Amino acid sequence: MKRLRAVRRWFGRRFGYARLACVVLLIGLAALRVVDPGPVNELRVRVFDTFQRFDPRKKTIRPVTIVDIDEKSLAKLGQWPWPRTTIADIIINLTSLGAVAIGFDVVFSEPDRLNPDRVAGQMRFIDEVTRTRLRELPTNDQILSDAIRRSRVVLGETGLAHVQSELDETLPTTGFATLGKEAEPFLYQFPGLLRNVPVLERAAAGRGLFTIRTERDGLIRRVPMVMLAQGKLMPSLSLEMLRVVSTTPTVLIKTDDAGVKSIALRGLEIPTDRNGRLWVHFARQDPSIYVSAADVIDGKVPANKISGKLVLIGTSAVGLNDIKATPASSDMPGVEIHAQLLESALTGGVVQQPGYGIVLEFLGAIIMGLLVIAFAPRFGPVTLVAVGGLFASILVGTSWFFYINYRLLVDFTYPLLSTTAIYLTLIFASFVREQQQRRQIRTQFVRYMSPALVEQLAQSPERLVLGGEEREMTIMFSDMRGFTSISETYKSDPQGLTALMNRFLTPLSNAILARKGTIDKYMGDAIMAFWNAPLDDKEHHINACEAALDMLERVDTLNREREEEAQEGGHVYVPLNIGVGLNTGTCVVGNMGSDVRFDYSVFGDSVNLASRLEGQSKEYGFPIIVGSNTALAVKDKFAILELDFIMVKGKKEPEVIYAIAGREDVANSGRFQRLRNLTIEMLACYRSRDWDGALAAIERGRKTDEAQTLKYLYQLYEARILNFQKNPPPEDWDGAYALLTK
Repeated sequence: MKRLRAVRRWFGRRFGYARLACVVLLIGLAALRVVDPGPVNELRVRVFDTFQRFDPRKKTIRPVTIVDIDEKSLAKLGQWPWPRTTIADIIINLTSLGAVAIGFDVVFSEPDRLNPDRVAGQMRFIDEVTRTRLRELPTNDQILSDAIRRSRVVLGETGLAHVQSELDETLPTTGFATLGKEAEPFLYQFPGLLRNVPVLERAAAGRGLFTIRTERDGLIRRVPMVMLAQGKLMPSLSLEMLRVVSTTPTVLIKTDDAGVKSIALRGLEIPTDRNGRLWVHFARQDPSIYVSAADVIDGKVPANKISGKLVLIGTSAVGLNDIKATPASSDMPGVEIHAQLLESALTGGVVQQPGYGIVLEFLGAIIMGLLVIAFAPRFGPVTLVAVGGLFASILVGTSWFFYINYRLLVDFTYPLLSTTAIYLTLIFASFVREQQQRRQIRTQFVRYMSPALVEQLAQSPERLVLGGEEREMTIMFSDMRGFTSISETYKSDPQGLTALMNRFLTPLSNAILARKGTIDKYMGDAIMAFWNAPLDDKEHHINACEAALDMLERVDTLNREREEEAQEGGHVYVPLNIGVGLNTGTCVVGNMGSDVRFDYSVFGDSVNLASRLEGQSKEYGFPIIVGSNTALAVKDKFAILELDFIMVKGKKEPEVIYAIAGREDVANSGRFQRLRNLTIEMLACYRSRDWDGALAAIERGRKTDEAQTLKYLYQLYEARILNFQKNPPPEDWDGAYALLTK
């Protein structure tokens, strides 16, 4: 039975704030999109992969040819690496056929092992004359360097995961300029850089990184156009070939606060993502752009395959491990990725994930989420499925429209999944029946609130949050003054005392409820109440102060009635008086207690302070004392009088406390203005340690018409000042007075 009751209470609480839970979920999902963890990003890019598979880039021109170090070439020319003289022959033949530029998707990081000087040192059975003649011959690297110098060649370099050696700062590098903020923090970085032998580096027209980093799932989608390698800005191989062909001396990187926007060359601007990566719009693999390196050596390649083309030299041979996976192919040679990138850049066939795309995603998710939160509970399941299908179609269609017409990648998975999650949450919450929840609310709150507010809650249960909620509230404690002496007059009539207490507490409770307050509990002759829960009350500060003044007026009315009754009955009349403490601050409010018994209540440091202020009302001679938060919030509506700067027992921070002397009409009266000026003068002298001045101000005040109102306040400060004259406060005293009692 206990478990059953617990489950029922849980379902009731769950349905009560289902919409709030969905709003929190929506915020959480928005935060998830900002963080963009791996699985979320992977789902998004898989959708974009699907788009590319359905509609790959269509080739209209073929500006790139690949000279393939294929199985046929390896069979004819031997294992890789080939002698540099063979590479030189390939460059010479390509140049003679009219290649615009030649890029290497390989790196020549060590001297050729077949250089004549190295061979001379390794051969054992040759005479010294032959050995000397071999050493005098040009090296294979020099022969390749001469071929490179007579053509437009871009050498490939690669980034490393560690520093292999110090860089030769005398070697030429590509120049960069940045328009906007510094680009380096956004770029991909490699700790090390593997370069070609210096003689080749110095002869080349350009140098670029051919390193391609796969994404989390092993696919190649985006290729960095600019990177940092061993502290140096480096262009990609493809970008460097475009720079060399366009005769651009310096690569321009355009940035903004979000990162890199684009890479610009003479007559060409390439859009990138914030990390300087180009999102490649892949075409299907194209065997027609490949020619075998063996055929280039043998002079069997038609001139139209090379003339006017950008030529990339790389490998498709499986044994050389340069096979990559892309959205369009699972086994594309790495050199073709560079070719596709060049084709995309030259033909404008690139895809982009626009910066405003995430804004569209957020707007879609938030608008649809809020619509579902607002209207889903009102619709039947069939209508919801139909509307959900329509929304999903709109999202997918919009994303596909941007891709097909503008080659923009706008994600639909995030708003779709976000809305689905919110819808499922609402379905789960709807298991609790509405009428059962309304009965629970009426039973729970009829003791605390006015019937009108209880009915308002029952009709709008989504406005109620149970189980503990932090919010700003105004807390009230009120207590009867002189209760002990009053109760002594009823020693022989306990029933009469009970009737008196009921007669006393009823008008005070009505005053609280009439001003939208919630009664927390009765403690003998005391009442604890609060505002701004469970229903929102933007004017909770004002309503609490109005209720306190109403309570004083109702006590005055009750006293007049009792005085008349005492005169008619011939018995002793003892007036009733109350003290009220008000404070505003952040509290925790909700159903609190145990599994056996719980109440809707509030607790927090602000509650404790309100209780302490009520206890001080008799010391200062003002029936209503409020904390500084309350006073500052209502200063334009009520007559507020500063009383003291105190350190309440149990608190570490001092608090300025005030009295409420009346409403706005009192605040504008001349009498209150004189009262306030007298208090300000006395407090100013007191806090500046001008004891004589403070005492003089007190004496002047006692001679005015306001003397009676300030009687207890003057007595309190006079006693303090006389004590301070004998025992001065410490040098760092800030005017705060520590209360010794609660």
